[in-house]
Amino acid sequence: MDWLNYHHLLYFWTTAREGSIAKACKRLLVAQPTVSGQIKALERSFDKPLLRRRGNRLETTPLGQSIFRYANEIFSIGNDLMAFIDGEPGQVVPPLHVGIADAVPKLIAVRLLEPVLSLAGEGRLVCVEDRPERLLASLANHDLDLILTDHQVPPSGGIRTYHHLLGDCGITWCAVKTMAAKYNNDFPGSLHKAPVLLPVEGTALRQSLEQWFAQIKIAPRIVGEFADSALLKAFGHNGHGIFPVPTAVEAEVFAQYDCVTIGRTETVRERYYAISVERRLTHPAMIAIAGSARGKLLA
Repeated sequence: MDWLNYHHLLYFWTTAREGSIAKACKRLLVAQPTVSGQIKALERSFDKPLLRRRGNRLETTPLGQSIFRYANEIFSIGNDLMAFIDGEPGQVVPPLHVGIADAVPKLIAVRLLEPVLSLAGEGRLVCVEDRPERLLASLANHDLDLILTDHQVPPSGGIRTYHHLLGDCGITWCAVKTMAAKYNNDFPGSLHKAPVLLPVEGTALRQSLEQWFAQIKIAPRIVGEFADSALLKAFGHNGHGIFPVPTAVEAEVFAQYDCVTIGRTETVRERYYAISVERRLTHPAMIAIAGSARGKLLA
């Protein structure tokens, strides 16, 4: 291929985003034969298929996924160029669709995503929360731009993903004041046989904590296990146990849940990743998230 036909690429990119040629036609305001013809012409130029049908939906082939990622960057740069020509550089910010893994604490998610709302322009934030595996499926279907998670998630379904480490922080153990007065001496030994509230088994933090318990030879008494970090803190607020929180947001936890610190550990680290289908983050909102996290939240 001597020269890339950007019209062909636009029609393929729109169809891949929308999931069907019919939806792409509505978006592009053209007839179905035009869209089909342009995509076939692009496939002929690459001499390989870019789309395949699965049920009622079109999905990208492995090559199509790679070309879709390149097209994302190409058209994002094109939008920036047009904004610059119009005299409004940096003002065009498309909506950012983010999937938040259910194990990520809400306070951390808010901290990481707040910079998006400070961007100028008409961009907005669209958030959904689910299990990482389900979020990856949505990322593969281009329903999401980004996933926030506390651990690296293996790719599935043939989609190539990239993990961008936003940062990490230690763990602070908290409790209401009456309980803290009983257990804040001789930390971390004071956690031995103490009532604790933990994330459910299988989560990254739970595994790290169990390794730490074994390393320092203590056995806390687990009185509650929670998939929802906000529910865990609510039980801690009611005095049912000592609970761990990311040190990065301990001040907010102290204020919101009326608790105090028992002790901190840097041995157990909470890591936060942004997962995307792009090797390099190009969406202005993604860049804002990464810059803010590395610059102040988890520095």
